[in-house]
Amino acid sequence: MRSTEATVVAVTPQRLELDRTVFYATGGGQPGDQGVIRTEAGTEIPIAEAIKVGDAIVHVPVPGDDGQAHDLAVGARVTAEINWDLRYPRMRMHTCLHLLSAVLDYPVTGGSVGEVKARLDFDIPEATLDKEHITAELNRIIAEDHPVTTEWITDEQMAAQPELIKTMAVKPPMGAGRVRLVRIGGGQDLQPCGGTHVARTGEIGQIVVTKIQKKGRQNRRVSIAFTAGT
Repeated sequence: MRSTEATVVAVTPQRLELDRTVFYATGGGQPGDQGVIRTEAGTEIPIAEAIKVGDAIVHVPVPGDDGQAHDLAVGARVTAEINWDLRYPRMRMHTCLHLLSAVLDYPVTGGSVGEVKARLDFDIPEATLDKEHITAELNRIIAEDHPVTTEWITDEQMAAQPELIKTMAVKPPMGAGRVRLVRIGGGQDLQPCGGTHVARTGEIGQIVVTKIQKKGRQNRRVSIAFTAGT
């Protein structure tokens, strides 16, 4: 979804909270969405980012435009609309990082998602990684156009399958009773994830591994980027 109607449930000059939203809040190495909150009168409040505050997703107005947000009252009906030109390439990159974690089957120590480039850090002891081989494997899986689907398991099922968790520092959110899994194809990748993804790997487009860096005794950083024209 790119937009949704919503109701204001909390408002200050620095934050807007709605009863529902399509904005992705900063987390998991991916920046929060930008976009606008549109009032019933047609006024647009530019949103610089979305962040998590406790269990709430908070929309942060662009500095200088927060006076309009302050004019909103709790109970007001609005439309929340994300900047799709930013969101979609991040979805493509995020999905590609899933494939990267499948091609390189090592624990993930960190990562970052952008519109043009992204990276994952791996716990790899004295490994020799080949940029051309990794690039070829990623583009092969992308071209196979596998479906990207979601499913849910209980907290108890998640706790019984710790091998599904690839990230060492970030654990899947538990406590709500269920955890979302993202599945790519029939066996390309399966892991818990709360991020944003495309519907099929073919949407990612061609990518290239731009560099591999040593970031510590066992930490290797693998950076990827879209190729020209994608």
